[in-house]
Amino acid sequence: MAKILIHLTHGPEAPTQADRAFLIAKTAIQEGHFVSMFLAGSAVQLLRDDILDSVIGVGDGVTKVRESYDAIVGGGGVIYLSRISCGARGMTEKELSGKQIELAEPNVLVRLTVDHDRVITYG
Repeated sequence: MAKILIHLTHGPEAPTQADRAFLIAKTAIQEGHFVSMFLAGSAVQLLRDDILDSVIGVGDGVTKVRESYDAIVGGGGVIYLSRISCGARGMTEKELSGKQIELAEPNVLVRLTVDHDRVITYG
């Protein structure tokens, strides 16, 4: 199966794009692919508990981002958050404590892009 990287920059202000990126990641894992997500820009805010539990994509009105997040990390997916974007939005490591994420610098996005078979961008 393939290694897929999903790069997301949309956050809670664009719930459909944010939801769809997580839905695609969850679906790819369910189909047996290895998935990494790199969240940058406003997308890092999706990992705040109140947002993770409230964002629902327009269209299905059923799936919360939290459900997809749980399926992604439960299925072996890896989620990276831009350390720079977190800092710019006042997100602290304490706020992210307990979440299965890795804070990453820009060079990690470059490495992931080269290492994966396919890249899907929601930006």
